[in-house]
Amino acid sequence: MKTYRIGENPLSISDVSKIIQEGADIVLSISAKKKIKRSKEFLDLKVKNSNKPIYGINTGFGSLCNHKIDNNKLSELQYNLVVSHACGTGEEVPKELVKIMLLLKVQSLSLGHSGVQLETVNRLIEMFNNNILPVVYQQGSLGSSGDLAPLAHLSLPIIGIGEVDILDNTGKFKRFSSKKMLKRMSWNAITLQSKEGLALLNGTQFMAAYGVWCLIKAQKISYYSDLIASISIDAFDARGESFDELLHLVRPHDGQIKTAANIREFLIDSKIQKQEKKHVQDPYSFRCIPQVHGATKGIISHVSGVFTTEINSVTDNPTIFIKEDKIISGGNFHGQPLSMALDYLAIGLSELGSISERRIFHLISGTRGLPPFLIANPGINSGMMIPQYTAASIASQNKQLCTPASVDSIVSSNGQEDHVSMGANAATKLYKVVENIERILAIELMNATQALAFRNIKSSDFIESILDIYRDKVDFLDKDRLMRDDIEKSIDFISDLNIDDELL
Repeated sequence: MKTYRIGENPLSISDVSKIIQEGADIVLSISAKKKIKRSKEFLDLKVKNSNKPIYGINTGFGSLCNHKIDNNKLSELQYNLVVSHACGTGEEVPKELVKIMLLLKVQSLSLGHSGVQLETVNRLIEMFNNNILPVVYQQGSLGSSGDLAPLAHLSLPIIGIGEVDILDNTGKFKRFSSKKMLKRMSWNAITLQSKEGLALLNGTQFMAAYGVWCLIKAQKISYYSDLIASISIDAFDARGESFDELLHLVRPHDGQIKTAANIREFLIDSKIQKQEKKHVQDPYSFRCIPQVHGATKGIISHVSGVFTTEINSVTDNPTIFIKEDKIISGGNFHGQPLSMALDYLAIGLSELGSISERRIFHLISGTRGLPPFLIANPGINSGMMIPQYTAASIASQNKQLCTPASVDSIVSSNGQEDHVSMGANAATKLYKVVENIERILAIELMNATQALAFRNIKSSDFIESILDIYRDKVDFLDKDRLMRDDIEKSIDFISDLNIDDELL
């Protein structure tokens, strides 16, 4: 994929992943350009021929909606809106997510219900294609009148304010003021016209970008969880009948069936599975992997549906309907559908970390023929004792992060905006949960590979091939050493794994 044409087909989460990972350019389709132009022409006629107040177009914003603005000050109104709303603070939004925000904002404006200039949309596209990424901050959005503060920072460079990071020829980002960026690119700052500032700032693209990124990661994490759990199954000498297809067909949740099938595939020719077992049953963290991992797969599927709808939606306000001759002020910017879905996904992913930590605990327990803490000389060596502490700490932090943001609300804008979604907080919490899950899984992988080394019999050919690659990065632990380095290498190993999308 070298160029993706916006407006020809609905945008999928897979499309977003490919566009970002492959560094594809985006362009507007002919039909999208026509929709944008018609919407702008319709709006201009309405402003010219109507003396009635139209929210956000010739009025103030929020609780100032009853303040009528003269037509000769509409550009100033939109400029002031963008500048005054750029109140973000806290950590910067990661660059990859900023790029997704740009993509999703272009996608929403391309639907032709926002009344913006084609020039404005094209500038966003030019920034995207040239890896000119506005500096955006994580804190400031209530997730309901759109992601106002983050989207204001995203929009500042269009009018020559704020800062941007630009990817240079060496593959590194360098920071510039927006004024220097415009000069560097031989661009003029865009003069915003009626409604344009509001169209840029209203919308859910901050929440949506985080959600899409986390979903892309979640699909891979779900697969890695099954793979690493399979290594732990043989490392712990766990029984295999818990993954028999017959068992899962009589409780046919799709995710449960998929997880069990993955594990059977990973362990298909395992010598460890074929040997006679001395124990009758395994702990739930092994025996119930399909049920727990599968439930998370169901959540990922549900949330993917929510976000696929959202990224193909119009979420600014007011909304223009040319055929019906209407400009309707409503609440499509409200992030409640996303906020609840983000909370739900955080809970689902957190459970993958929770059950992983329990498997780590069993692997170091000194049972099933394994030495305590998976070290040949325990006592003088602590072995894998403390990595389990780290995993437990992270798993507990995830539980705390899973307190839902979507049940919270706070009054803003003098009471005009009296119920907000807190979707932005749900989004940034989820981002941390995703990062945490990779760390826990990395620790489980480190323990499982260590435990397998104490077995005198091989696992499956597939798992043994994975172990060979892993051992090139993380050595067997024969005596105590700095474990942080091993954990970081293990995290990198998971991040670098290339998985065919068809397997996810």
